Amino acid sequence: MNQSLGKKFLAELIGTWMLVFIGAGSAVVTLLLSQGEKFASNFNIGIGALGGLGDWLAIGMAFGIAVTAAIYIFGPISGCHINPAVTVALWATKRFPTRELVPYIVAQLAGASLGALTLVAILGSRAATVGGLGATAPFPGVSDGQAVIAEAAGTFILMLTIMGVAVSKKAPPGWAGLIIGLIVAGVITTTANFAGSSLNPARTFGPYLIDFLVGGPSLWAKYWIYIIGPILGSVAAAFVYDYVAEEKSES
Repeated sequence: MNQSLGKKFLAELIGTWMLVFIGAGSAVVTLLLSQGEKFASNFNIGIGALGGLGDWLAIGMAFGIAVTAAIYIFGPISGCHINPAVTVALWATKRFPTRELVPYIVAQLAGASLGALTLVAILGSRAATVGGLGATAPFPGVSDGQAVIAEAAGTFILMLTIMGVAVSKKAPPGWAGLIIGLIVAGVITTTANFAGSSLNPARTFGPYLIDFLVGGPSLWAKYWIYIIGPILGSVAAAFVYDYVAEEKSES
């Protein structure tokens, strides 16, 4: 069933709102719960922190659950990209119309911003001043270049999974939401202690914007990492999948 662009816009907005509210919100709650403890770095989360790798497992699962739910809710309406890097990759491989590219990305950025704003509305300004609204940034000892590689590699795996279980004509029906959610959780658990494992320019944009507006950390100088890394990784994955699976030659 064809959906209007307005309904697709709303689906992408709400889906990305869910992603940030639940996923980034879990990072905020982790930081608030750990307030007052002594840690190995100023990030107060992940390796060297009280919860160690368990922090990232919990946060990864929160993101994965949000992604899984959003896909099953909104997949039939908009495809549930909830990620500009995914939208751009599908557009680059001629699977997505140019006229819908900007509306989708605007919806995703707006939804992510609303997700971060919802956290402030519930938890107050400390969600930003203490929790940073779950904003992503390279961890101590990780250079900007290494952060780009981490984001590109993580998003490559994510997009490769999307291509295989959701986009491909050979994809097993009904499994996309669960498998994509699980790979999101796995990638975050493994790579988030490098640069936050955003994998998504919108997921980072929302917390950055609301942090800026309500007195949280200003991290805009690092935002290019979370544009270039995810988009490079996702576009590369889409073309690699087409080459390996030879689906374009079959269509």
